[in-house]
Amino acid sequence: MKNYLIVLIFLLSSSYANSQVLISLLLGDKLNSDGMEFGLETGYNFASISGMDSHKSLGSFNIGFYFDIRMDEPWYFYTGVLVKSRLGGHKLSAEDLEFLQVDLYPEAGDYSQKLNYFLVPTLIKYKMDNHIYFEAGPQFGLMHKAWVEYNSDVEGKDARIRQYNKDMINKFDVGVVGGLGYQLMKGKGITLGLKYYYGFLDVYKDKSGTNNSSWFLKANIPIGAAKKEAAAN
Repeated sequence: MKNYLIVLIFLLSSSYANSQVLISLLLGDKLNSDGMEFGLETGYNFASISGMDSHKSLGSFNIGFYFDIRMDEPWYFYTGVLVKSRLGGHKLSAEDLEFLQVDLYPEAGDYSQKLNYFLVPTLIKYKMDNHIYFEAGPQFGLMHKAWVEYNSDVEGKDARIRQYNKDMINKFDVGVVGGLGYQLMKGKGITLGLKYYYGFLDVYKDKSGTNNSSWFLKANIPIGAAKKEAAAN
């Protein structure tokens, strides 16, 4: 188990996230098979941190790759890596900013906590005959960048300032995911889904009860699956 964890951390710690997505696009047709679907997962999520004074959601785009592996139909194992994904919270209050010890600016503006993670879902999926599916299971996260961002727009002048606070954040996150969705083209095309994540570990080292949570609107895009089907026919 320890060896598997080390391998996982090494994979997630890679600084070649963009290259991983590019390789996925190039090799997708070789990774797809009758028992496994491979492709890109992308979408938009709305994240927040419990235990903070502000509960405003932080919206952001995400992208990664996935493996949908058939076990014993209709049961599947779903995993992969969101190599560009962000959690956090938006419109932090004065109480939040005092805890985070950030510099304040006189001009009106919003402060957001932004946390960049590599996210690895390990889900069990149940696919129905009508191509609707349900999924649930644990998700693991590795935080690699964190900052409080100040944004203002005063008299037509935009300002964006980052104050990095990675040292305040716990590096790992573990939680649970539940979701559902539908696969187009009679189970052969793009999958559209909705899932919810709730983290079990504290986000901040010095503040208990601060847990990540996020709604994810997602689209799974099979890479090379059409080529496999055409070749089989």
